Amino acid sequence: MTNQPHQATRFVICINADNDTLLTPRRIYQVLPDEQAAKSNYLRVIDDEGEDYLYPASYFIFAEFAPAVEQALLQAA
Repeated sequence: MTNQPHQATRFVICINADNDTLLTPRRIYQVLPDEQAAKSNYLRVIDDEGEDYLYPASYFIFAEFAPAVEQALLQAA
């Protein structure tokens, strides 16, 4: 049995993307925890192909939603 604290699910909105990325500006993405990536100013994001990759944090802004909205976003993924 582990006693790890529950990490809240975090979401970001893409505000910028290079042409060769699998991101869509103005779309909401789920962020996966990755402390090493964060130290380098990157976020691990589930992209348009459903895969998790590292992208520059400058491509996104963090967004907070009501719990019901977060649940709906997770179910839609």
